[in-house]
Amino acid sequence: MAKAIVQRPTGTKDVIPSQIHKWNTVEGIVKSQAEAYGFKEIRIPTFEETGLFVRSVGDTTDVVQKEMYSVSATSDRNGVDAGYTLRPEGTAGSIRALIENGLLNEALPQKIFYVLSCFRHEKPQAGRLREFHQFGVEMAGTQDPRADAEVISLAKSILDTAGLRNIQLNINSIGCPECRAKYQQALRDYFKPHLGKMCDTCHNRYEKNPLRLLDCKSEICSEIAKDAPVILDYLCDDCRTHFEKLQNYLMAMDIEFSINPKIVRGLDYYTKTVFEFISNDIGSQGTVCGGGRYDGLIEQLGGKPTPALGFGMGLERLILTMESQNAEFIEEESCDIYIASMGDDAASKAMQLCRVLREDGVRAECDVVGRGLRAQMKYADKINAKFSVVLGDSELEEGKAVLKNMQSGEQCDIPLDDRFGEVFNAMLIAYQLSGEEFEGLDLSALTGN
Repeated sequence: MAKAIVQRPTGTKDVIPSQIHKWNTVEGIVKSQAEAYGFKEIRIPTFEETGLFVRSVGDTTDVVQKEMYSVSATSDRNGVDAGYTLRPEGTAGSIRALIENGLLNEALPQKIFYVLSCFRHEKPQAGRLREFHQFGVEMAGTQDPRADAEVISLAKSILDTAGLRNIQLNINSIGCPECRAKYQQALRDYFKPHLGKMCDTCHNRYEKNPLRLLDCKSEICSEIAKDAPVILDYLCDDCRTHFEKLQNYLMAMDIEFSINPKIVRGLDYYTKTVFEFISNDIGSQGTVCGGGRYDGLIEQLGGKPTPALGFGMGLERLILTMESQNAEFIEEESCDIYIASMGDDAASKAMQLCRVLREDGVRAECDVVGRGLRAQMKYADKINAKFSVVLGDSELEEGKAVLKNMQSGEQCDIPLDDRFGEVFNAMLIAYQLSGEEFEGLDLSALTGN
């Protein structure tokens, strides 16, 4: 096969029609579950000013240092040089939108969700692409640990509705700025004797954000970090109480969890609660969902001090996990009826009938290529049409045609007058109720023959 002149960029993926039903499944699940919990959809720009992500995600993170797709602009309308970045995640832009549109002045908590594409320049692998799709929720205006439990419960409801098994919830608290300062000093004291063995990135993080040392992917650095102090030993009374209440609420809702003091999440804006849902069925990239609390982010981005929390869920990873566990997807929709024709008059009638059916929500097709009858029927079979009708001069003259069930081969007459749409819809409903074999269904009773 000759190589295509133009190919899709590395780290991206086409979703072709035969796969789209999987995306429709997961998008339907996440939206319906979010709405059941009172979240409302928001849509934000694909790119933002680069400074938004530097301030929120953190200039010591891999996302900002290595993975963002950014361009520089000559200047903005105030004469200041500006740069723009394709969003690497959804939280920063969503929080900016809450602030800029005055939503934080309305009833609190504000509860929003989104389904969007994100972009990170990293090594493509299973479940990790350079353009990926993320479902996320944000809740702003509450510092109560019940909100943490509610957000975690929503994430679990989505995974349960998707039919996933063996998904482990891990939780941790990374404290507030007060207790984290003491923990950061403890980390510096621990890592200082090992700095000579550690990577250049960790050398940079040592002073700026030692918490990031726990998240390094280098084998040597990861091995050193195994025995590092844990944040739970440094929590202040308020953070400890918050974490204990969260555990109580999760137990009250029968949500199983494990405490994992090594979870810090990959972005700098997190405070107090962090959590991850992990699967062992998709290789090394096992995090299906991750999130937590970020009480300082809104103030950091220019808003009034307002506590907030949320999570993000990669849809590619969700689909990959569902596939690995043979979870059910909604069935791929196919043509309800194909109307074949012989001759110009019959072709016109076929187009007219298709229009009538489509107005009633029926997936109807007819020939638009100029094929012969045999080729039309082959096409109807290839597109998995449930029913077919053949129109010719005799059918037009008699005012009726033969309707064929393409799965069972059963046939019956169907009128070509104003009753056509009504009769076919009745038969289609009966077909859907009876299943593909169409056994025991009296077709003639539906058509009045």
